[in-house]
This record gives sequence, C-alpha cells and structure tokens, in this order.
Amino acid sequence: MTTSPALATRFGLPDGVEACLFDLDGVLTRTATVHAAAWKEMFDAFLRARAEQSGEAFVAFDPDHDYEAYVDGMPRADGTRSFLASRGIDLPEGSDDDAPGSATVAGLGNLKNEIVVRRIREDGVAVYDGSVEYVRAVRAGGLRTAVVSSSANTADVLRVTGIEDLFDARIDAGVARERNLRGKPAPDTFLAGAAALDVPARKAAVFEDALAGVEAGHAGGFAVVVGVDRSDQAEALRAHGADVVVADLSDLLDR
Repeated sequence: MTTSPALATRFGLPDGVEACLFDLDGVLTRTATVHAAAWKEMFDAFLRARAEQSGEAFVAFDPDHDYEAYVDGMPRADGTRSFLASRGIDLPEGSDDDAPGSATVAGLGNLKNEIVVRRIREDGVAVYDGSVEYVRAVRAGGLRTAVVSSSANTADVLRVTGIEDLFDARIDAGVARERNLRGKPAPDTFLAGAAALDVPARKAAVFEDALAGVEAGHAGGFAVVVGVDRSDQAEALRAHGADVVVADLSDLLDR
C-alpha cells in the first residue's frame, strides 16, 4: 500500500509519510494517570517501609515531577531503576517470579503491575476521543497504524477500550522482551513497529506524550515526532526531540 503526499499533508504530517506509530498511555488512552497513581502507591509503600527501618525521613513519590522525570514511557524495570537511582537506592534485580513488593527491581515492578491491573479492572479505561478520531482519519486516508507501548497490558487495554481493530501491528512489553528490544528512550520498539508495517523509519510518524518516547522517536530517524502535551510540558517535549507539539491529535486534522 502506498500513500500520496496529498493524503499525508491532510493529517499535519510531512509529505511521504505512510505509517503512524502511536504510544498508548497518554496518547490514545487516559491510562497515564492510572500508571502514575500505581507508581506512587507502589513506591510510597516501599519508601515508607524503608524509612521506618532506617529512621530516615519519608519522602513520597511525586506523581507529577517524579513520574515525568524518571518513569513515564519507560519499561517497568527501567522506570523502577531510574527512580530508585534518583533517591540513591540500589536494589538487586531479582527475577520475574519475585513476589510483588519484594525489595528487588522485579519485585517492585511486579507490585506496580498488579496495582495497574487492579485499577483498570475496577475503574476501566477511557480513550482520548480526539486521538481515536485521528487514527480513524489516517486509516481512512490509507496510512498504516501501529501501537508501540512499554506497557505489559497493551493488548488488554486495547480490547477493553474497543480500539484494537484500529491497528495493523502491536509492539508492547511482551514483544520487546521476546525480541530483546531496548526500551524507550532507545528507538528499538518504534523501529520494530515500522518494520512490522513494512515501512522505513523515514516514512513513519511517531506520536508520543512521554519525554523518553519523543527521545526514542528522535533517535530513530523518523519522518516526524509529534509530541502530545497532556501535562503542560510543551517546551520539554520539544527539547527532547518533538518536531511538532499539539494538545490533542485532533488538532492535526485542521492543519
């Protein structure tokens, strides 16, 4: 399948773009807040117990600054290590079957995922209507689409929200683990998404709300990296590699 330049420019994209690679949390779905709350619940429990044992002051996880600076858009283990390092904490890696909440990188990550699954089950997941409108529009225009997410729950979220049929390919945490792909801010998963659509990076667009994600898009040599500003960080998105920043993907339909 090919896409004419005339079609591509209708979607606020450069001439020659044939495919769109969408992050999930914060771009397509409102699960970024679910993840931020889950990180906070997990880290606060760990930090409180650590403070009680050591006698040090308890400093809570900040769901705004800490989430954006250290964990947003990253694979679970990388985000866990990143935040712990910011507090000067070094834990053993552990293994995938560590009990949730164990004092290992894997154990804390397992607890975080357990909390996310619980919150999704109890509260459900909402989509960004403007993003879904945009995905439908680009598909109607002949562009191919893929979801590229660091989440292990991507398939479940797509199914729960009823948008799984809008994507030709899915690269998520499970695929990344199977193929030994580096997580964002490395470009590996986005490159895998483009390859799954049989489109070179230079003819694909990346859509991201996370700083690590726009870094990944910039590093991968894609045609354009669209930053989606959901939390008043437009300048930071540009500084990390976004070529275009919008408040919502529907804004691109007017360009």
